[in-house]
Amino acid sequence: MKRIKVIGGGLAGPEAALVAARMGVEVDLYEMRPVRSTPAHQTADFGELVCSNSLKSESENTAPWLLKQEMRRAGSALLACADASAVPAGHALAVDRVEFSRRVNEAIEREPRITVHREEVTKIESEDGITVIASGPLTSSALSDEIARLTGSGHLAFYDSISPIVEADSIDMERVYFAARWDKGTADYINCPFTKEEYDAFYDALISAETVQEKEWEKLCYFEGCLPIEELARRGRDTLRFGPMKPVGLRDPRTGKTPYAVVQLRCENLRADSYNLVGFQNHLKYGEQARVLRLIPGLENAKFLRYGQIHRNTYIHAPRILTERLNMREHPGIYFAGQISGVEGYTESIAMGMLAGMYAAFAAQGIAFDPVPRETALGSLVRYITQADAKHFQPANITFDLLVPLEEELRRKVRDKRERHRIQCERALTAFDTWWKSVVCMK
Repeated sequence: MKRIKVIGGGLAGPEAALVAARMGVEVDLYEMRPVRSTPAHQTADFGELVCSNSLKSESENTAPWLLKQEMRRAGSALLACADASAVPAGHALAVDRVEFSRRVNEAIEREPRITVHREEVTKIESEDGITVIASGPLTSSALSDEIARLTGSGHLAFYDSISPIVEADSIDMERVYFAARWDKGTADYINCPFTKEEYDAFYDALISAETVQEKEWEKLCYFEGCLPIEELARRGRDTLRFGPMKPVGLRDPRTGKTPYAVVQLRCENLRADSYNLVGFQNHLKYGEQARVLRLIPGLENAKFLRYGQIHRNTYIHAPRILTERLNMREHPGIYFAGQISGVEGYTESIAMGMLAGMYAAFAAQGIAFDPVPRETALGSLVRYITQADAKHFQPANITFDLLVPLEEELRRKVRDKRERHRIQCERALTAFDTWWKSVVCMK
């Protein structure tokens, strides 16, 4: 039986390593931190979350919920860590970052088949056996160059962002209120309400704030789904009010009215001593962030534990490179997982790590297998990254647009969108359960 080499200690790498090890395969897990750090990481821990702390919706019959349901049924190791370290977040799954990483580290330490190597990988030989590349969006320059050599077509990159975090004690609770949008779930979000005058003053300060100077070698190509707040603001004065500052469904219980605009704060940890500004990733200088963000009602005296940042997100041109088994067409022994494979989001990254680890383990044991079916959320993600239009490929989250659509006759019959989504989820889970039974028999 061949050993598996897994590169990357973020989300997809540890998931792939744990899945393969639990299937009886010896794994070498490589992580370059702390020997070499990245612009965004603050620790050398496995599973460190560098952007938000949310794994998105847990509302039944949503696309993110469906993906997590399939992963739970497959026994995803990191999703179990997330469930065990959850913090209040309304209808979303959000985690205590420190507790989550601690549990991921603990799971790896407990697994005797995983050997951890703290060193940077700069060379990958296709003849070396089976390798899972899960180096993530912050892949080092040396490894990026090596991946470009392997793929032959180079790699793409966009810039991702990190939201600011404030101390809970520094929030003026007299000016804010707790609520979840449309009262879904529990009222776990702090809402900072704006009048029109307050919004206009904030907007003017934001669009005139000084941004971090772009370096000569940088080409700021932002991912449309994670634009910096100042970039959104430049699209028009009301853009934020229809985006991250949308007040709809957030009626102020103190007045019974809906504010002109709202900034939401989400709990960061189990102690509830810090909150992040939802959707407020930015590329402003730190001093400018402090000045502008303190114009938000309730944050006039905010103490920032972390300011917003921009970091490089690297990903391969998966439609031209990968098969439906997440391995390379040209080098079948090399697999890709996580954001570098062309998915976006924590849950999606873990999902691809789970599949890549499973597929690599089957290959190491010489076991023939059928990949996850297209009808599932997992299969829909794989189909997107391996069969999307190569000319316009961008990383994607799981959405209903990626799932198998309902037949036209059924769509005409079922007008309610929520009911159509329920049917899609039901079909996906049925397909997943059938496939998973066959996988369990092979494991």
